[in-house]
Amino acid sequence: MLANALSLAALAGAAMASPCKPSPTTSAPSYSTVPSPSSTAIAPGEPFGLMALRSASPIHFAQFGAALSSVFLNLPSQNATCDDGENPTTADYATFTLSEEGELYLYRQSATPQQLFVDRSGMGQGKLGYTTGAQPGPRNGERTAFSLDDYNDLSFNGAGFLACPNSIDGAWSVWVDAGVSSPGGNSDCLGLSARAVKIAGAANSCVYTQ
Repeated sequence: MLANALSLAALAGAAMASPCKPSPTTSAPSYSTVPSPSSTAIAPGEPFGLMALRSASPIHFAQFGAALSSVFLNLPSQNATCDDGENPTTADYATFTLSEEGELYLYRQSATPQQLFVDRSGMGQGKLGYTTGAQPGPRNGERTAFSLDDYNDLSFNGAGFLACPNSIDGAWSVWVDAGVSSPGGNSDCLGLSARAVKIAGAANSCVYTQ
């Protein structure tokens, strides 16, 4: 599980989120063996996980997963193919990297990259997805405005994220907040902070389903 692989120091930093963002009010889960990193800052190209912060909600501390060219919370199985021979069903969270140019990728040590995009057009309504290799994104897809702030909260061109329930396998679909409260015809969507958290130990290097 991601909870056993992420940095406790970074997780504890969730409680320091600014007042305008969702911040945890519940106690953090206990951890058995969690190495402490020398710094919580995440360097360009360094792999990290993402977890949702939305106090008193079903998605608080939920893991970000990737499958079928989309991004989800609490996805039971990504069916990703990982380099280390790990059973794909046990790679139950996605690993990301962020370039200096603001490009967000799914972490892969080699081979074809998988890159995130956002479609904030009237059709896309904040769609968050990824393409593989030379696969074209949507006509209005944007790729180069992701950033991490001082709390390691991810944003896209200054915008936060939404999660909407009742997606595949009971997961929540993740969208960029494009000013639409119910994107894609969904309902009961929740705003959230997407906290980037360092990976303790070897990061999952995977290819995610298209």
